[in-house]
Amino acid sequence: MARLSDVIEEFIKSLLRESEGKLELQRNELADYFECAPSQINYVLATRFSLNQGYFIESRRGGGGYIRILRLDVDKNDYMHYLLSEGIGIKISEQTALQIIKRMMEQEYITQKIAYLIKSAVSDKAIGMPSSLRDNIRASIMKSMITAMMAWDSRNA
Repeated sequence: MARLSDVIEEFIKSLLRESEGKLELQRNELADYFECAPSQINYVLATRFSLNQGYFIESRRGGGGYIRILRLDVDKNDYMHYLLSEGIGIKISEQTALQIIKRMMEQEYITQKIAYLIKSAVSDKAIGMPSSLRDNIRASIMKSMITAMMAWDSRNA
C-alpha cells in the first residue's frame, strides 16, 4: 500500500499535468480531501516539490491562503550547468542527490538505467567513508558524472 505522502504527491502531479504545469491549491482543502493535517501537505510540498526537483512554490498563509505550484521547464544544458555551479555545492546529502536524479529521469535527461547506476554510486553504502566525509565525496561524484554526461552529449550531438 502506498504511503500517504506518495499518494498526495501523485495527486498534485496529476493536477499539474492537467493544468499544464501551473496550479493553485488551498492547503486546508487538500488536507480535508486526504483527511490529514495541513502539516502533511507542507511536508509533501517541501520534500517532493523543491527547486531541485523542478518546481517553484509560492504560498500565502491565513484564511484566504493558497499554494501556487509552478512546474519549471528548463533546458537540459541549463539545468546541468545550474547543478554544477549552484545546485550541488561542495557537499550533498543522499536524499538531495536522489531528488536530483529523479528529476533528471522525469525530464528524460537520463534513462532509468543511468539513474540506477548513479543512485548506486552515490549511496551511503557505496561511499564507505565516515559520515563527516560522505556528503563531500557524493557531491564530487555527482559533479563528475554530470560533467561526463555533458561531455558525452556534446561529442555525440
